[in-house]
Amino acid sequence: MIKSMTGFGRAEAQDEQHKFTVEIKSVNHRYLDFNIKMPKKLSFFDSAIRTLLKEYMLRGKVDVFISYEDFTQSHMILQYNREVAGQYMAYFKEMADTFGIRNDITAAELGRFQDVFTMEEADSDEKELWGLLEQVLRKACEQFVTTRKTEGENLRTDLVQKLDQMLEKVGMVEERSPQILQEYRQKLEDKMKELLGDTQIEECRIASEVIIYADKICTDEETVRLKSHIQHMKDVLAEGEGIGRKLDFIAQEMNREANTILSKANDLETSNLAIDLKTEIEKVREQIQNIE
Repeated sequence: MIKSMTGFGRAEAQDEQHKFTVEIKSVNHRYLDFNIKMPKKLSFFDSAIRTLLKEYMLRGKVDVFISYEDFTQSHMILQYNREVAGQYMAYFKEMADTFGIRNDITAAELGRFQDVFTMEEADSDEKELWGLLEQVLRKACEQFVTTRKTEGENLRTDLVQKLDQMLEKVGMVEERSPQILQEYRQKLEDKMKELLGDTQIEECRIASEVIIYADKICTDEETVRLKSHIQHMKDVLAEGEGIGRKLDFIAQEMNREANTILSKANDLETSNLAIDLKTEIEKVREQIQNIE
């Protein structure tokens, strides 16, 4: 099943101490490009998160939002900064000696000075945190992939319909080709009769002119190749995921054949059909940009 590059996934997971919320959304991009926003505390998981995400996606600009809540204060610990306290005491002694005053600072008073005591967050259990974060990431990714598959199936249906319409127009170009020659032959005969009157018209001369004209406007090779490209694209659409680049290349080849048909067309109806083909191919290319 093909996947769209547009997708969305969201999941939450929590235990007694932690809660994670993950949102994933993506848009079209030529390559796989991650933009991960998460609390600084989780930054050491960045590499593991990217590795996990690559299991679920191949292309697209992917935005990942991770929020984290800690329900307990047990991770906060009081730190006594001995060096800072020592510096304070050294300066107090220097001041007492310099100015001849009593150094009567107490421990309680010293503890009130900045940075002597600080509250710091203890190192979290990385294994425990990753276990919960991995769980919620995978849930969000699974939902994300589901939305991509749903959109991808809609894209496939729409593309097949457009390809069928293109086949119809190619068939009309093929049907029109012998009619163009017949009309050209008739115009040539009428013109020669007008110029020569009742004089005998040389059949071989007319046939020669028609052959030269037919060779000039012949689009048999282009229509055969175009039908082959259309069928090839249908086959690729049935292959599965990771086909976006291949489809884009086929669409380029289809456009090349349509351009040649238009350049050879010396007939208004054929020109209009070629323009319609180019329009449909452009619509196909726009849709292909959404496929992973």
